[in-house]
Amino acid sequence: MSFFQDPPRLAHPLHDDRVLLSYLARVFPEDARREATEQLGTLGDLAAGKLYDLMLEDRLNEPTLVQWDAWGQRVDRVEVTRLWQEARRLAAELGLIATPYERRHGALSRPLQATLIYLFHPSTDVYTCPLAMTDGAAKTLVVHKNQPLVERAVTRLTSRDPAVAWTSGQWMTERAGGSDVGLSETEARPTEDGRYRLHGTKWFTSAATSEMALTLARAPGAPGGGRGLSLFYLETRDAAGAYNGILVNRLKDKLGTRKVPTAELTLDGTLAVPVAGMGEGVRNIAPMLNVTRLWNSVCAIATMRRGLSLARDFARRRFAFGSVLTERPLHMETLAGLQAEFEAAFHLVLLTAELLGREEAGTATEDEGRLLRLVTPLSKLTTARQAVAVTSEILEAFGGAGYVEDTGLPMLLRDAQVLSIWEGTTNVLALDALRAVARDGALGPLLARIHALAGEARDAGLVEAGKQAIAAAERAAAWVGERGRSPAEVEAGARGFALTLGRSLELAALVRQAQWSIDHERDGRARAAAIRFARHGVDRLDDASAVGAARALGDDQPLPV
Repeated sequence: MSFFQDPPRLAHPLHDDRVLLSYLARVFPEDARREATEQLGTLGDLAAGKLYDLMLEDRLNEPTLVQWDAWGQRVDRVEVTRLWQEARRLAAELGLIATPYERRHGALSRPLQATLIYLFHPSTDVYTCPLAMTDGAAKTLVVHKNQPLVERAVTRLTSRDPAVAWTSGQWMTERAGGSDVGLSETEARPTEDGRYRLHGTKWFTSAATSEMALTLARAPGAPGGGRGLSLFYLETRDAAGAYNGILVNRLKDKLGTRKVPTAELTLDGTLAVPVAGMGEGVRNIAPMLNVTRLWNSVCAIATMRRGLSLARDFARRRFAFGSVLTERPLHMETLAGLQAEFEAAFHLVLLTAELLGREEAGTATEDEGRLLRLVTPLSKLTTARQAVAVTSEILEAFGGAGYVEDTGLPMLLRDAQVLSIWEGTTNVLALDALRAVARDGALGPLLARIHALAGEARDAGLVEAGKQAIAAAERAAAWVGERGRSPAEVEAGARGFALTLGRSLELAALVRQAQWSIDHERDGRARAAAIRFARHGVDRLDDASAVGAARALGDDQPLPV
């Protein structure tokens, strides 16, 4: 009889997730945990059932751009997939945006939202992309207290009614700019009624189907660079439903996130209004970036978790070399190492969400405010790189099946790759971390938090892991503060510095959770993950990464053969 491999089956993403359930038990009071678990259970049913099945059925479908109707009129209609249509409705009804603005659970509303995103993301073909920008736009408008826009837009952005709810775009990237948005060329020309008309090209817009957007443009006479840009609010269509001076030039052909209708747009007289006065646009859009970077981090841990869930189930079904893979020590050792990376990343991301929640609830201390400004880029850059590495290993754990598109597995890696690019590459975020250290004095609060988290350990193995986290973070602090180190040398080593801080905080947070799990659940699995993660190493500083070494492989030097 011919052999056919039994494919992996997706376990329930809440009931089968020890890490999530243990976190909820530690952080949420009983009443809040009961309510959160009910919400998450409902979402988990969908994520492992209807949404997951639709995602597999809808695998080959991608968004399309219809530029002309049958009679020659330009319509620029972007048609999204069936799953995106369903995800749009469910996201509103389940309160993925509403939750932190309703503040039903006070400072815990952000962590609750993070856990909802965590279950929603892997089964919705990256519909989290427009949701992240929607959350960021709502946050930005609230922070700037632009009351007409709050009343007009925030009520829609945060609505639980799918018929009312809006999503938002974030249109920053231009042909000249990329991460350097100070090079933006879009012009804002004033009108007689105090509004502006925008003219320019937005090269990479990831929410072309949204009802509104926040974007950057430069008014006549404004200085160059980021300070001369202003932040504008626009609605994509007018009252009659026609585009607001927007032409959709094309949809981007991307490596991954292919279900996201990423477009190149021309703004040709797009009517817009300033969000927070004129100038300082980059600074004024910062609240949006902080929120979208948190979403990026949550999507990273969600992607790792989905891959691990499938890989573990497959290991129980795959018979090779005389036994199932769960009986092969090397295979299980590999999966255990990936689990350790995931668990450490999970607790860093939820710690970031907790800090944001405290800030929004008005309960954060001054040190926690500074800590949030540093931890946000650290969390994003660290978890994004982990997601790419972990999903690559997960595909390998399936052998050839991991490389075959109709298994649905390659999409995990292709979609993970955007996480280290979108909302700032690793290098850009490492420089952001340096600025948070230099400008905000955030290093002291970070070291204090690592000491506090690691200090909760009493188990001997966890105590040693905590000491490793502290030692690596203190070494990074000494490195960046060393007298005589030139700014160029600091910049050259910024990536190693930031990754060391990120991984040190991950380890300390995992140590804290592991000790709690031992004490309250009599469960040593988080302990095993912490000790294994410590063995992977958290110190990423490279003393040899001086400017001279970096220049040795520059464009003016022959490459080694």
